[in-house]
Amino acid sequence: MKTSIATVSISGALDAKLQAIAAAGFAGAEIFENDLLSSHLSAKEIGAMMRDLGLACTMFQPFRDLEGLPEPQRARAFDRLERKFDVMADLGTDLVLVCSSCSPLADGDRERTIADLVEAGERAARRGMRLGYEALAWGRHVADHREAWSIVRDADHSAVGLVLDSFHSLARRIPASSIGDIRADKLFIVQVADAPMLEMDYLGWSRHFRCMPGQGEFPLDDWAEAIRRIGYDGYWSLEIFNDRFRAGSASQVAVDGYRSLRMLEGGIERPAAAAVELPPRISTTGVEFIEFAASHEEADELGAMLRPLGFRPTARHRNKDVTRWTQGALNLVINCEPEGLAHSFDVVHGASVCAIGLAVPDVPAALARADLLRIQRYEQAVAPDEWPIPSVRGVGGSLLYLVDAATRAAMWAHEFPHPLEPTGPALLTGFDHVAQTMQSEEFLSWLLFYLGLLDMRKTPQVEIADPMGLVLSQAVETPGREVRFTLNGSLAHQSLSSRFIQNYFGAGVQHIAFACPDIFAAADAAIALEVDRLEIPRNYYDDLEARWGLDPELVERMAARGILYDRDGEAEYFQFYTRAFARRVFFEVVERRDYAGYGAINAPIRLAAQARHKPPFLD
Repeated sequence: MKTSIATVSISGALDAKLQAIAAAGFAGAEIFENDLLSSHLSAKEIGAMMRDLGLACTMFQPFRDLEGLPEPQRARAFDRLERKFDVMADLGTDLVLVCSSCSPLADGDRERTIADLVEAGERAARRGMRLGYEALAWGRHVADHREAWSIVRDADHSAVGLVLDSFHSLARRIPASSIGDIRADKLFIVQVADAPMLEMDYLGWSRHFRCMPGQGEFPLDDWAEAIRRIGYDGYWSLEIFNDRFRAGSASQVAVDGYRSLRMLEGGIERPAAAAVELPPRISTTGVEFIEFAASHEEADELGAMLRPLGFRPTARHRNKDVTRWTQGALNLVINCEPEGLAHSFDVVHGASVCAIGLAVPDVPAALARADLLRIQRYEQAVAPDEWPIPSVRGVGGSLLYLVDAATRAAMWAHEFPHPLEPTGPALLTGFDHVAQTMQSEEFLSWLLFYLGLLDMRKTPQVEIADPMGLVLSQAVETPGREVRFTLNGSLAHQSLSSRFIQNYFGAGVQHIAFACPDIFAAADAAIALEVDRLEIPRNYYDDLEARWGLDPELVERMAARGILYDRDGEAEYFQFYTRAFARRVFFEVVERRDYAGYGAINAPIRLAAQARHKPPFLD
């Protein structure tokens, strides 16, 4: 795939944008006119800079309101076009994007439109230039790529071709099958954007809610496959208008963009029909372990929270100050090493989750996919007698370890040979989900990270009412739900999510949910060992009984233990929470009875209960 991105997609000055685009791995870039107009560099200097960076100038855009105008507006439009040809020559591109007219003066007569494009094509050909005609979803007379193609086809000029933009086609729900009528030699460039499905005006939707492929809800796999099927082999170029991206890091958004195009190449929801060099998304059999970074004092405090939940320190690392805590198949690792990544992580964040280990069937293929998606590997010193576990950088600078599923038992036996305490009864059976909190601007980046690297699907985004503002939450899950991550971000500065980020100095794991077969037995065991649990108000249980018609005795049992409840049809969900350890990470225990969600209806209750315990930095 030949990759490109429009400079309007990322933030900053034009020269900084181009440097970020080149560093991310793109082959080319479209120059957005306003970026050039506001630059302190001339078009010739920008063109030279792009060549030095190894970037092709794939297109200059946009040129608006060309066709169907009366005089003298028509003459002025063509004079303006000639001037843009001069700019294009300086930039080093031969292609200009001509949008379907939105001018109230434009005549919708089809023959006039064709005649104007033919004249523009003649002018372009004399300069060695080309025009790409695009149907804007809100175009005054041409708003459908089928109509735009019929005009280009009938104009039948070598310098006049079509530009396909996924937003303009898919926002109008135009079937991808219609692309089959387009000739590949007349398709000059393909522009790509995803978006959530919204009911609003096309212009506002396009200007504020476009996102990278995989971050939205458009059926891009069908659309891209239809384009490949006609034999198109030109540039695939991102054109993204999004307020979050304009407020974010240019380098991160550029990397996200490159990653998203590689995902589109291999297939977002399903593998692409054509063979590509990108290995398939990584399947995983589950979360193998979660690692905490902590000082010795913090490790003692963390252990005091884990014991009531049934965990025991069962083994010590062969060389390092690292302890393995287990319960049944669950593994937690507490790293108290005085140097290395975990120590640095603890210095910056305090005791917290510094790594997650996933069991995968093919580690080399997983690393190959990470490399091609520009996901950074992390290399650390390993003693000759230690088991090497590859890792990549994850959320907030944490690590994502890739554990060979076939040798996981041997790994534990080798790395933790020094026994400590015997295991206790296994009341908890697995990791249900891991909740990660991040800046609102980072939300889509981490969604793309997981969807690009792992074989995961996203659930619908939900808004959760925090007492201090809304929190956006979305889960990503493996097909069999062996691994679930929930992503949370908020623009409200006083919400619990935002306070976590401020106190934590960045994104990270805010809570870990454990699965159990009997929530009441797990709660009773934890209460008997004086677990520091979250207090749920009585009003919640009075409403619960009325809302669901539950047995009053069941409601009383839940109230006595601080257990929350949700139902979806006949499926049921029980959950209880601990207080936060070091005001950072807290734990959840859940029992699912054929329930697939995350108890979002209870989140405001939990958030309000947590908000009553004000963090020290707000005192």
